[in-house]
Amino acid sequence: MFSMREFVKAVSERQPQSDKKARRKPLPGRAVLSLCVAGFFIALLFSNRTGLAIMSKGKNSHAKVSILAHDHEHKRRLGEDNQRDVMDEVTKTHQAIQSLDKSISSLEMELAVARTSKYTGPGSPSMGSTKGLQNAFVVIGINTGFSSKKRRDSLRETWVPRGAKLKRLEKEKGIVIRFVIGHSGTPGGALDRAIDAEDAETKDFFRLDHVEGYNELSSKTRIYFSTAVSVWNADFYVKVDDDVHVNLGMLASKLANYKAKQRVYMGCMKSGPVLFQKGVKYHEPEFWKFGEEGISTSGMPQDKFMLFLRTLLHISP
Repeated sequence: MFSMREFVKAVSERQPQSDKKARRKPLPGRAVLSLCVAGFFIALLFSNRTGLAIMSKGKNSHAKVSILAHDHEHKRRLGEDNQRDVMDEVTKTHQAIQSLDKSISSLEMELAVARTSKYTGPGSPSMGSTKGLQNAFVVIGINTGFSSKKRRDSLRETWVPRGAKLKRLEKEKGIVIRFVIGHSGTPGGALDRAIDAEDAETKDFFRLDHVEGYNELSSKTRIYFSTAVSVWNADFYVKVDDDVHVNLGMLASKLANYKAKQRVYMGCMKSGPVLFQKGVKYHEPEFWKFGEEGISTSGMPQDKFMLFLRTLLHISP
């Protein structure tokens, strides 16, 4: 057996041999340089790929933003085009309605003249053949409505004669006075029957083939004049509202001075802008007949009192 001293000695003598085995030769400088260069290129290649991926993502995002912006602009323009098309259609429809309304007004007046022999209310003057027209100096038509009986009674108590006096005024002075009215929306209804009963008693109505309505006053006036010309051969034709009182003596003396004139018009005239806004005072329901909105009129007849010489009515459109 070895003693402790011999063991320590044996170990100490073998130690240098194990150290020699643990040592390795250092790498050559070229190998180290090659490894460094290879690592550099690997890192460079990796960084390029990463940069390309980031740039690709950026380009894709920019392309998406551009597509969205273009799509939004396209939708906006499409919306504006659609809105413009809708407004154009509304304008065309409005113009078509106005044109149709004008045509209806003209046809209504022409039909009233053509049908003068068809409709005659009780006690009203015959509206048959135009060959045997009744001669008169002046025909005064008082524009009235279904709900204006109190006004008519007031006029009969003041300047409109009744019964035999009315006939004598026509025969001696040639002055014809009639309350002018059309018919209701339901011909033969209660309103029409009430006028028939009143006319049977007073015999002072002149019935028109016309539907009564506030927005149809202009048409009613035109129909009255055209129909009156086909019934009476008068020198003058007058239209007056049922809230106006007329001095017959003064009117007759004034008209006698104008009998030899070629063209005579008497009455109030409107001047200024056409009031097309609804709700305002003196709103003109048929403003479109005077042209575009905002125009001004000069010398437009006003409906309260209108007088025409027969020759002027014949040349009027």
